[in-house]
Amino acid sequence: MSITINYTWPVDEEAYSGKELEENRSAYLQHADMSHRSVKIGIISVLGTLIILGNMAVIMVIASSVAGWSKNTRYFLISLTGADAALALIVVPLNLYGSLVKDYSEEPDSYCHIVAFFNSSIFASCMYALATISLERYVAVFYPLHYTSLMTKNRIRSLIAAAWFFPPVLLFPISIPGGFVRVYFSSASLVCNPDYSSNVAYSLTLTGLIFFPCSIIMTMANLRLWFAARRQRNMFKNHEFRIRAGPDSASRVLVPVMIVYYTCWAPCMVTIIYTAISQKAVPEWIEFFAVWLPSANGFLNCIVYFWLNRSFRKKFMLLGHRLCVVLCHRPEKIVRFRGPGTVSVVSYTWENNNTLQERACSVSSSCTLLSRHETESHL
Repeated sequence: MSITINYTWPVDEEAYSGKELEENRSAYLQHADMSHRSVKIGIISVLGTLIILGNMAVIMVIASSVAGWSKNTRYFLISLTGADAALALIVVPLNLYGSLVKDYSEEPDSYCHIVAFFNSSIFASCMYALATISLERYVAVFYPLHYTSLMTKNRIRSLIAAAWFFPPVLLFPISIPGGFVRVYFSSASLVCNPDYSSNVAYSLTLTGLIFFPCSIIMTMANLRLWFAARRQRNMFKNHEFRIRAGPDSASRVLVPVMIVYYTCWAPCMVTIIYTAISQKAVPEWIEFFAVWLPSANGFLNCIVYFWLNRSFRKKFMLLGHRLCVVLCHRPEKIVRFRGPGTVSVVSYTWENNNTLQERACSVSSSCTLLSRHETESHL
């Protein structure tokens, strides 16, 4: 699928001869393309930097235990963080190299096929990682007594392995030059893309096996968790103790999670389906943002899954305090931070210190469900 970029031609064509007009038009289009390319490269570079910085902070915190988070929760979050970091460490450099160094005036080479394969595989792994987190939290909230039997170590390893190895198997045909899926370099998005219109059946199969299952799992799990928080709010609103976390707090967490997910991924999927069926290209900047919004999800996940969580922020502050003390060479000034004594959380998952040890606490929980009368929820 060839991509044609149209620019407004602000020259009076009657004032030039045919040859001069063609030369001026060519020079103008080349200048416009280069100026747009510089802006796009700047946006992509800033995005990659934000992803790296955000996920470095996340890895620094979740590398060790965090109050209220079980080992299982941390494993799933480390998997998500790794997939997000791969966007900045693999996807961004490979595509920038192809844009700046490679010449794709002719048919793309094997390098472009490999880049397209990595792009698609890492994007798919990110979606699967998000879906596995929602699934784990759903089980932890609605089946707490059976959590250890349902989420065994082998099943957790299988879910994480599937999120990383199933996409490359499914998308392997993209890496084969001359295969049944063509690949082209898009000057609009500066990315090596599969030509989804070259094989409509395969393109629709990919969306049916990747985007739609992950979206259904995330949507249904988060909706049930939100309704559970609202029911608990109604259950306890007339009791003598106050509840600071209710549907408003649930919305503060669950709504951003879903808004970020669909904002980042839906335009890309719609563009894929549209180009596959209509065999027409979308406008330049629409394609650019549709292709790179999934990468922005790698940075926004740091906010909605981590920075909104109180335990994560406290652990980050603790590590920052220790680092400052070490840099100042005053180890005797280290103060041990203590988290809230007893927290029972249920937006996504909850923590109950008197129940199963493997019950996962929400990583982004600010809506809470109470399991003990004397417990007051912490945002």
